[in-house]
Amino acid sequence: MQHFTLGTINKEVMNPKIWRQVIFGERITFAHIVFTKGAVVPTHQHESEQITYITEGALQFQMEGQEIVVRKGEVLVIPSNVPHSGLALEDTDDLEIFSPIRVDWLTGKDDYLRQK
Repeated sequence: MQHFTLGTINKEVMNPKIWRQVIFGERITFAHIVFTKGAVVPTHQHESEQITYITEGALQFQMEGQEIVVRKGEVLVIPSNVPHSGLALEDTDDLEIFSPIRVDWLTGKDDYLRQK
């Protein structure tokens, strides 16, 4: 068993417009991510199924030829291996769950987020 207080988890600055806090379980990754308006997540894909819950703000996703805006209180499920990208339409607070774990995040091989 692990017990955390979100406020005590290290804030990892990915680039000037994105920072995150991450918790890894054996088979799941939990992330609290903060995006400044205009932040871009370039197109990428991963084995992990992703659940995104917006607690403040709005993110615009491009996925499977569609544009989807997810706002405060809304949830988006992104299937495994589906290419997607994102744009913060406003300052946004986001909770994300991934299964299986995001090995690229665990090993620091997530360069697509670390670009300026």
